[in-house]
Amino acid sequence: MRQQLAHVLEQVLRRNPGEQEFHQAVVEVFDSLEPVLRKNPQYVDAAVLERLCEPERQLIFRVPWVDDAGTVHTNRGFRVEYNSALGPYKGGLRFHPSVYLGIVKFLGFEQVFKNALTGMPIGGGKGGSDFDPRGRSQGEVMRFCQSFMTELYRHLGEHTDVPAGDIGVGGREIGYLFGQYKRITNRYESGVLTGKGLTWGGSLVRTEATGYGTVLFAERMLQNRGTSFDGRRVVVSGSGNVAQYAIQKAQQLGGHVVACSDSTGYVLDERGIDLDLLQQTREVERLPVSIYAERRGATFVPGRRVWEVGAQVALPCATQNELDEDSAAALVRSGVIAVAEGANMPTTPSAVALLRDAGVLFGPGKAANAGGVATSALEMQQNASRDSWSFEYTEERLAGIMHSIHDRCLATADEYEAPGNYVVGANIAGFTKVADAMLALGVV
Repeated sequence: MRQQLAHVLEQVLRRNPGEQEFHQAVVEVFDSLEPVLRKNPQYVDAAVLERLCEPERQLIFRVPWVDDAGTVHTNRGFRVEYNSALGPYKGGLRFHPSVYLGIVKFLGFEQVFKNALTGMPIGGGKGGSDFDPRGRSQGEVMRFCQSFMTELYRHLGEHTDVPAGDIGVGGREIGYLFGQYKRITNRYESGVLTGKGLTWGGSLVRTEATGYGTVLFAERMLQNRGTSFDGRRVVVSGSGNVAQYAIQKAQQLGGHVVACSDSTGYVLDERGIDLDLLQQTREVERLPVSIYAERRGATFVPGRRVWEVGAQVALPCATQNELDEDSAAALVRSGVIAVAEGANMPTTPSAVALLRDAGVLFGPGKAANAGGVATSALEMQQNASRDSWSFEYTEERLAGIMHSIHDRCLATADEYEAPGNYVVGANIAGFTKVADAMLALGVV
């Protein structure tokens, strides 16, 4: 079975040259699968691995738009519809200069397993563009989104492919995208996008869901070890949507959150992060965290990573590969007991190994940050039934899903003789659910 895995991996590397993030995501899953293939040779016979590593559809398209000065720009748009064995493709859109096909494929591959872990009937996909919304006017963002959707709309549908937001795509962008979809199709299909505004088909808790879910997963890990967030010192990377609501939920559970960050550096606020001020600075005024520090009287450390701040719980909520081996070592020295990934693959493989070897509880992103897509699926349910649920009921559903994901990962790790290894548990539980569905549907 090891030889079979090596053969498929060689194929992936050869057919997807230069896509390092995608390679990393595949290797991370493959590292867990040898005992699964030994126990289930039917997966090998049906070439499930080979098919799973090849997206069902990869879309690349031109996105021309005009800025406020009348200058024409051309960006590149992507949508990778990765796997629909469990349901319609589901996954966010990312607008960031770093976006290229390899990033979108890595995110789509991760999304397949993440969505499977939720237990909801949704497949995996991802998309985005190398457009940077930072510094652009409302009109420029609107025109870009309209151009992007003018091409993408033909591939979407509530039973086909349902995008949501990701880095650079929040409620504003989802609104512009949905408006253009409605204009082109002449149909009010609320279920074709999630993360919508509450007054036009959105769901309560969706804004908070990824950050909340990450902390709920971390809390479940801590409870399994006989402790909790209460009184724990917490650091969070990032200061966008996921980070903000991870901070909020950690504070609600008694955690003392002392640091957050952005691309310019990090803030150390020993009094505890003032979430209202952070949201005003970052979400409303769209200013860097250095301005938060200035207004709060906190310390801003430019050009450095938040992981050098000592903490017992660390929540990486920014971007891929932000927590490397040196940063993990610093966290271990500071006494960290739990790390839960709010972002997608934010921890490098060597850092994960170091944390695991040190006995640190580690919640991988495909499990720990699945709350966002789970609540997107709940939004789809509400749209399909023309219904709207209360905040309390939706949050209760989210908590139940996150606890179920945690428990399934833990039980699967035990079954495959890797007790307490959430990485192995998440990879195997997600893989077997998708693989069984692929077998049932035949060679398609």
